[in-house]
Amino acid sequence: MSDASQRGTIGDRAVLVRALAEVSKGDRSAFAQVYAKTSAKLFGICLRILKNRSEAEEAMQEAYVNVWQKAGSFDPARSSPITWLAALARNRSIDRLRSLGARPADPMGAEALEVPDPGVPVSDVLELSDEAQRLSGCIGELEVKQAGVIREAFFGGATYGELATRQSVPLGTMKSWVRRGLIKLKECLER
Repeated sequence: MSDASQRGTIGDRAVLVRALAEVSKGDRSAFAQVYAKTSAKLFGICLRILKNRSEAEEAMQEAYVNVWQKAGSFDPARSSPITWLAALARNRSIDRLRSLGARPADPMGAEALEVPDPGVPVSDVLELSDEAQRLSGCIGELEVKQAGVIREAFFGGATYGELATRQSVPLGTMKSWVRRGLIKLKECLER
C-alpha cells in the first residue's frame, strides 16, 4: 500500500474516532458521517455472513442502531473504529443467522456484484491496524486446528455446530478447542 493511501486510512480513522465521540453525544450529522464512511463495508460483512440481501440490510440496520446506542462505549485505545464497527455488524449478522434457524439462505445471484464499495476493503483496513497485526501474531502462536477454527468462527461467521461438522468432532470438543484457543489468545494479547 502506498504512503498516501496509508495516510488516508489513518486520516479516516481520526475522522471516525471524532465522529463516534460526537455520536455518543447524540449528534445526528456525525452519525450520518459514520454511516456514509462505513455502510458499504459493513453491508459487505453482513451480506457475506447472511448470503441474503434483505436479511443483510436488516442486520446492518440493527448494527447502526447499536452504533447510535453504544457509541459512548467505543474506546479508540482498545480498537480502531472500523474494527469496532465491523464487530457490531458481524455480531448482528450472526445473531440474525441464528434466529433464522437452519433454513437455507436465498441465492444472491448478481445482487452481490452490485454492492458498492469504492473504499479500501475491510480486510485491508483490519490488516493495517495495530491490533489486527497483534491479533494475527497471537493467532499464529496457536495450534493449527485452534487457529483455523477461531478464524472461521470469528472472521468467517461459522457457528460451533458448523465447525464441529467440518472437523468431524463432537460439538463439546469444538467448544473446548475454541475456548482453550481464546484463553491462549487473551494471554498473548495481555503480554
